[in-house]
Amino acid sequence: MAVVEAPGARGPRVELTPDLTARPVWRLLVRGVGLFLPEWRMSPSALRVGAPAAVDPPVYLDRSGFGLHLRARGRSRELAPDREIYVRGRDTQTYGIVIAGPSVVVGTRVVDGAALIRYARRLVFDELYDSSDNRTLPAAVRAVRSVEGAVLLDRTAGVGLCAEVDPVSGAVGCPLAVRFGGDAPNGHVHAYVVGSRPAQSVSSQT
Repeated sequence: MAVVEAPGARGPRVELTPDLTARPVWRLLVRGVGLFLPEWRMSPSALRVGAPAAVDPPVYLDRSGFGLHLRARGRSRELAPDREIYVRGRDTQTYGIVIAGPSVVVGTRVVDGAALIRYARRLVFDELYDSSDNRTLPAAVRAVRSVEGAVLLDRTAGVGLCAEVDPVSGAVGCPLAVRFGGDAPNGHVHAYVVGSRPAQSVSSQT
C-alpha cells in the first residue's frame, strides 16, 4: 500500500517521526490487537509498519492523517461495540480507549481523528458516569478531558484507525491506519504511517 493525498486535500501532509512506536497511541494499538484480535498470533514483528503506497477505500488521507469514508452513516446510539479503557499515570492520569466494532458506531460517514476522539470521549463518559450518583460526574468529566488516544478496530471490514491528541496544542490527528484480514499482506496485521519513513516494529507485549 502507498500513502497518497485524498482528493481535494489541501496543505502539507502530516509527517511523523520514526519514534512513533514510543508514543502512547502505538502501545494502545498493540494492546487492542492482542485483546480483540486474539486469532492473530503476533510475533514481535507482526505489527509491521508498511512503506508508503496507495491507500484503498474506505481509507483516505488528508492533513490530519488517515480516515475512513463510509457509504452510510450509522446510528451509533443503537450499537454497543466492545471497548477497553486504559489509564496511564498516577498523579496526572490520561485515558486511552480501544473500540472493536463496525466503523458506523462513530455516527458519521467520515470517520477522522476528530470524530473518533469525540466518540471515544463519549464512551469514556458513559462508562464512568452513573446517572444515579452525581458524585461520579466530576471524575467522568476529568476523564473525558484527559482522553489522549483512541483505536478503532473494525473486525468486519478489516480496517482500523488510531487517533491521538497532542498534549500541548490539543490538536487531534490520526497517524496510523490498520489493515488486517483478507486484504492484509502475508496474513498479518499491518499498520501504516503517514510519510516516507516507517516506524520500527515493537513487541506485541508492549
